This record gives sequence, C-alpha cells and structure tokens, in this order.
Amino acid sequence: MTTKRELPTIKSVDIREVSPNEAENFTPWLAGHISELGEALGLDLESTGVEAPVGNFKLDILARDRDRPVAIENQLGETDHTHLGQLLTYMAGYDASVAIWVAGKFRDEHREALDLLNRRTDGESEFFGVVVELWQIDDSRPAPHFRVVSAPNNWGKQTKAKSQDGVASELSQLYSQFFQGLVDNLGQGHDIPQARKVNGRSYQSFRTGYGGFGYGALFSTKDGGRTQVEVYIDCGDKALNEERFDQLESEREEIESAIGGKFDWERLADRRACRISAVRPGSIRDDQKTLDEIQNWMIEKLPAFKKTFGPRLAQLDG
Repeated sequence: MTTKRELPTIKSVDIREVSPNEAENFTPWLAGHISELGEALGLDLESTGVEAPVGNFKLDILARDRDRPVAIENQLGETDHTHLGQLLTYMAGYDASVAIWVAGKFRDEHREALDLLNRRTDGESEFFGVVVELWQIDDSRPAPHFRVVSAPNNWGKQTKAKSQDGVASELSQLYSQFFQGLVDNLGQGHDIPQARKVNGRSYQSFRTGYGGFGYGALFSTKDGGRTQVEVYIDCGDKALNEERFDQLESEREEIESAIGGKFDWERLADRRACRISAVRPGSIRDDQKTLDEIQNWMIEKLPAFKKTFGPRLAQLDG
C-alpha cells in the first residue's frame, strides 16, 4: 500500500522577526548578504563600509560594483519619503553611480519615483528598488529573497540583448569560460582568496577578507591588450585610499621581490580608488595555447598576492 507524501509548506516570515532594529540588526544582516543582493541585481557587490558618514548623516551601506561606488539605503517596513531623500543625498555624498533602496514593502509612488530617475538621468546612474523577503520551508531557517521592483531601463533587457548581439554574447561566453576555468583550477590545492561569482565580464573578483581591499584578475584594452592580477583599494574615502596605497608603495621593492616582476603602481588621480597590478600582454581572443599560459600565470600570481599582500592588508585594516 502506498501513502501520499506530503509536500513541504512554504511561508513568508516578517523580516522584523529576524531583524527587529534597523541599525543594529537589519543593516549588519544586509551587509552580510551583500553578495546575494548583488546576484539578484547582476552586480558584483562588495561592502566597503557600514554607517558611512555623509556630513552629519550616515549611509547605511557603502559598497562597490568593481570600481563603481554604490549607495545602499535600507529600511524595515514600508518605504517613505524620508528614505528616498536620504538615498539621493547619500548618492551625491559619495558620487555613487548606483543607488539601491532595500525595503520590506514598496509604495507605488516610490517605485515610480525610481523609474522616473532611471528614465531622466544619464546612463551612468542606476537606481534599484528591492523588496527583501524571508521564506521558510516547514521549520527551516528563514532564507532571504531579493525581489527587484524597479531597475534601470535596460536592466531587464540585458540577458535578451546579449543573446541577440552576437559579439556581446560571444565575448561574455569567452570571459565566462576563461574565468570559470581559472576559479576551478585555483580550487585544486592552491591557497587562494575566495572567488566571487563568475559573471561573463572581463574581470574576476576575489575577496581579501579585509574591508576596502579586493583582489582581481582581468583583461584590459590598455596598451593594445593586456591581462592583470591586482590589488584594488577602495575604502570609500579617496584620502584614506591614497594613504594606504602610499604605505604599500613604501614596501614596493620588497613586495615586487617576493612576488616576482615589476608592478604598475596606479594612484589613479582621476578616481577615488587605487590599484597595484602585475601585468603581461594578452587578450581574451588569443589562441588557446596563449590563454592557457595566461591562466597559469594568474594561478601563479593570485596565491602569491594573497601570501605577500595579505598580512599587509590586515595591518592596514586594523
């Protein structure tokens, strides 16, 4: 005799049951799930600061999407005018390219306001409205789900556009294939930083474990085509970024000797961030033999970067 198997029950959990206080619970919780938020938005988000100062006020979370500053304003419950104004103020304060408003519930007028901003501002400014939901299966721990309710005009068309644009689609596939291979090969016995999600872009990010620093492997069109392994410095404050860069550069000879080779030490005067890169020629369109050589070079450099820069970054982050 067979018995019917009961299916599990899925239910929604009020976010305030897990995070009763916005500043003490919700903001740190969201900062801890920043990569999941980024995945929902198609961004490579990394938190660079919580309660970041803007004049006499504080931005809930300052993050970055590669080299783009990201302002994140969050709130428990339903959206209101005050938080919309704060989001715009904080975005201006950090000259952020991306603004993300996360809330438990979005009022229609606030969703429409973000839609209007996406239509009327330049293409370098992006506004997202996100509802954070918690879902529970039977007696499991609640799991977060980020539902996008407002996004830049071309955001919903990006996947479709890539499939229709042969060049964009081909490049995305080439980058995805290369960096997925890099991440997989690095995972085989190498002491490496934790990789972020492979996203079909020309770079792959890795976590350092220290605020304001990231490792990266990338292809660049600079100098006719080159590849880089780098330390990226962006704590949200240009003066502090340059101070940390200068401290590392004071050990330039020792660092280059430990890793091997001369580096590009870029203070990036026209940007807030700074970077330190090991460089070699290369392009994603090189033949397979050359791409294998590039990948092996990155596999050699990334653990060396972690070993050499890691202790120094720990001191700077302290």
